[in-house]
Order: sequence, then C-alpha cells, then structure tokens
Amino acid sequence: MSDAAIEVLHVGSASRDVTDDDPRGWRLGGGVTYAALTTARLGLRTAAVVGADAQAASARELDRLRDAGADLLIVPLPESPVFRNVETPAGRIQTCLAPGQRLPLVDLPAAWVAAAAWSLVPVAAEVGEDWAPRVPGTAFVAAGWQGWLRKLAAGRIVERRSPAPSDVLRRADLVGVSHHDLAPATRAADLRALLHPAASLLLTDGEDGGELMRNRDGLEEQWRYQAIPADVELDPTGAGDTYLGALLASFVRPSVLPAEAPDLGLNLAFAAAAASLVIEGPGLSGVPDLAAVRARLRRGHRGRLEAPSAGP
Repeated sequence: MSDAAIEVLHVGSASRDVTDDDPRGWRLGGGVTYAALTTARLGLRTAAVVGADAQAASARELDRLRDAGADLLIVPLPESPVFRNVETPAGRIQTCLAPGQRLPLVDLPAAWVAAAAWSLVPVAAEVGEDWAPRVPGTAFVAAGWQGWLRKLAAGRIVERRSPAPSDVLRRADLVGVSHHDLAPATRAADLRALLHPAASLLLTDGEDGGELMRNRDGLEEQWRYQAIPADVELDPTGAGDTYLGALLASFVRPSVLPAEAPDLGLNLAFAAAAASLVIEGPGLSGVPDLAAVRARLRRGHRGRLEAPSAGP
C-alpha cells in the first residue's frame, strides 16, 4: 500500500455474481469494485477497503483495479455475498445465494483516512454504523443507499428493505439510490428527511435518466438528466455504482470535466456517459477510462435545473 495522498477511499465488500459465461461460474461484483475502478480509471488517486472471502480475494478482477492504480486492502471474510441476477422485461430478479458477513473496522494508513472523499458502497449492508465515526469531519462522503435496502436470506429472492435512519446516511454529503430499489410510493421528501439538510440525493432510473435534489443557498434545486444510449447493452450490473463513482470523481477533481466553469448539469451528464459505457461489457471489463467517457459525453445533453423553490 502506498503512502501517497489519496483522493477517494471506497469501503465495501466484493460480491460474486453467478453467470454461465465465465469458466469460474461467477464474476466479481459489488459496489466497491465498480466505484473504485471507476475513480481509478478516471485518473483519481484511489484506495479501497474490500471485504472478500477466499474465492473473491483471488479474483483476477482485483488485478484490474490494481493495474488501474488503485491501492487495495483486502479484508478476509468467512463469506462474501453471492447473487444470481436474471434480467426480465419486467426488471431484474435477484436471488441471494449467500448474504455475506459484516465488514469489520480495520486499521488504515493515515493517507487513506485523510482522503478528500470517502465512498461507502455496500452491496449487502456490510458497512455498519460503526464506520460512521471513522470518517473525518473534513471528508466529502458519498454513499450508495441501495446496499442497505436489501433483505437477504440464502436461497431466497432479494426483497426491498424500507429506508430507515442511519448514522452513516446522516454523515453522507451525496447519497445515490435507484428507483428500482425503492417501493413505488416512496417520496423523495421522505428520503431527504433521513439525510443531513445540505446533502444531495441522487435518484437514478436506468434508461429514463434520473434526478439530483439538493438545497443550495436556501433554494431547493431539482436537476434532471437524461440517460445516454449505449451502443449495446451486455450487462447492466454496476451501472448505478459507476454513475455514483463518476459523479463523485467530478466533484473531487473538476478537471476531469471538459469545461473550466461547469455547472451541475455537466457533472450529471459526465456520470451518465460513464454509466452508458459500463453496460457495454461484461462485469468490470466495461468500466471506462477518462478518454472514453469524454468521447461518449459528446452524444449526451447537460442535465437541467427544474423549478427551484424557496427553502423552509
């Protein structure tokens, strides 16, 4: 592990996704692997705490992260989460084959702790409340909410878990979640009530784009963005984690954006470009580099601000 300054530290467990097109019978997944590879391939100095059982810890995909420049701390676990994902016209059916284990607190290099941004991206609620006090007050924190919104039991279809108060969520400055991981009647106002007042809430909706809500200078802002079409859709796994990782990268290092004075609409379009590319390859092989994201961005449109209103 390097002592060089780290821009983004990701925390979560690797999962294994069962598939017929890999000789191992599975591919490595999990929010932490997609998010860490995204920020590393976009050029940010990246580190990741990765929980993994023996099979996941030996996965060749972890070398892909190292080759991209990410420093990894592999935390041995008795069991990693294992899923079977089936894509249907009505959406994904996800079955839990193993729910995994909690990610314990571990000692970290000082340079990692001092990272400008922390990214808490569980896949199976393995990042517990005990991680919240570990995050320095100076860090910008992103969180992938969907990792806490799954009811998991071995051999059963994954069900939604209702959003609940959490110290980790209250610490986050940017929280991303897919509409598909929420009950249809879930209101954005109820979700935002669980976050700190200045936090941004990102709601993604696949090919229908998404929106980001935030309070800025006493105004409630709602930014909409359009999805950018992929050339071919081979594997939608990891698109949301890649979007969140790319958006975080654009906040931490604005120079990744092709403009000197961008607005939030460009950040959202940049992340949409990254998400459109990742689904063109199987698993982590689709995570793009900066040149590919900038090229894909040219086909998209900036996000737009809709009807800001006076805050309470």
